[in-house]
Amino acid sequence: VQLVESGGSLVQAGGSLRLSCVASGATQDIGCMGWFRQVPGLEREGIGSIDSDGITTYADSLKARFTVSGDNAKNTLYLQMSSLKPDDTAMYYCAAGLLGGRYWGQGTQVTVS
Repeated sequence: VQLVESGGSLVQAGGSLRLSCVASGATQDIGCMGWFRQVPGLEREGIGSIDSDGITTYADSLKARFTVSGDNAKNTLYLQMSSLKPDDTAMYYCAAGLLGGRYWGQGTQVTVS
């Protein structure tokens, strides 16, 4: 499975942004997908995920502002972010969970000024 994120950019505090993650390859084997973020020097943080039934889960601290969704027909995962804060500045990664393990994209940078 290959994952390619896009949509990261520089945005002002209070603004919104939508990230996308396109999956290719053995997408039929994907059980769930999710978003993570990481600031240099810190551990990667889970944001939210969606399973094959469309059930979503979120980190408590982010669920009020972040929404995970998916479009199966486009093999695309989305992360809608609103009311962005400077603390949201990070590299954002999508991940796909399969029986054989977890696959990661290369990340997309979000900077909130």
